[in-house]
Amino acid sequence: MSAKKEDLGKGIRALLGGINDDMKANPEVAAELRNKVNNTSIPLGQIEVNPFQPRADFDQAALEDLAESIRNHGVIQPITVRSLGNNKFQLISGERRLRASKMAGLTEVPVYLRKADDQEMLEIALIENIQREDLNAIEISINYKRLMDECSLTQEDLSKRLGKNRTTVTNYLRLLRLPPEIQNGIKNRDVTMGHARALIAIEQPEIQLAIYQEVVKKGLSVRQVEELAKKQQSSTNGKKLKNTKEAQPLAYRKIQDKLSTLLSTKVEVKARKGGKGEITIAYYSDDDLDRILDVFNV
Repeated sequence: MSAKKEDLGKGIRALLGGINDDMKANPEVAAELRNKVNNTSIPLGQIEVNPFQPRADFDQAALEDLAESIRNHGVIQPITVRSLGNNKFQLISGERRLRASKMAGLTEVPVYLRKADDQEMLEIALIENIQREDLNAIEISINYKRLMDECSLTQEDLSKRLGKNRTTVTNYLRLLRLPPEIQNGIKNRDVTMGHARALIAIEQPEIQLAIYQEVVKKGLSVRQVEELAKKQQSSTNGKKLKNTKEAQPLAYRKIQDKLSTLLSTKVEVKARKGGKGEITIAYYSDDDLDRILDVFNV
C-alpha cells in the first residue's frame, strides 16, 4: 500500500471511530453499528445535494463520460445519504455519481443510508473527495479551514483526522493568505503548489502578484521563484532592522495579520495617540475591490 493511501486509510479509520474494534469488543455495539449503514435505492427526486460539498467545480466532459458509463453499467458504487424524514434525504458523498445519474436518465440510485451529524457529513464529504477526486489545492485549503472553523478543530486535530502530516495541513492553510488572483491561478493550475509555497514567503502582496505574473508569462521554475523570494526577504529584513523603533505593538500586528487573512490582501493598522488610528486595505483590481466589498456585504 502506498504512503498516500495509507494516510487516507488512517483518516477514514479516525472518522469512523474504530468500528472494527468496537464490533469485536462488544456484541451490542456491533448490532448498533450494523444498523448505522443500510443499502437501499432511493428516487432521485428525494435526494438533496450536500451543503458541505467540498468540490466547487465539476468537469462537464468527465460527467458526460460517467453518465455514459452509468447508462451501460449502472451505478456500481452507491452514493451515501442521510435521512431528513418525510421521505427526504441529503447527500453525504457521491455528488458526481448523483449528477451523472440524472444525466443518464435514471429515476433512482443505490445508496448507503447512514446516520450522520453535520460534522460527520463535512468530514466524510471531504475525505471521500480527497480520495476519489482531483481537488485543486485551494478547494482543499478552504475545506480544511471549514473543518477547523465549523467543527472546532485545531491543526493538530485536523492532521490526525485526515491522517496527514501537520506541516502538510499548515502549508495548505497558508495558501488562503495569498491574493485572490494567485489563488485563482492555483485553481486553474497556472502555478503549482511549489510556486505557491515560495510566494507565501514574500510578505508584500503586490510583490507576490508581480512575481506570480512573471511565472505565468515566462514560465519561471519553482527554483527561480524561491531565489526571487529569498532576495526579497533579505531586502525586507534589512528595512525592518532600520524601522524597528517604528514597529507597531504586538497586539496591533496580530489584528493586522487577522484582517489580512480574512480579506486575503494587505492590511495596515496604524495606531495614533488618544486611541485613534487608521486601517488601510489594499486592492489590486476592480474585481479585487468588489471581492473585498462582498466580504463586508457592501
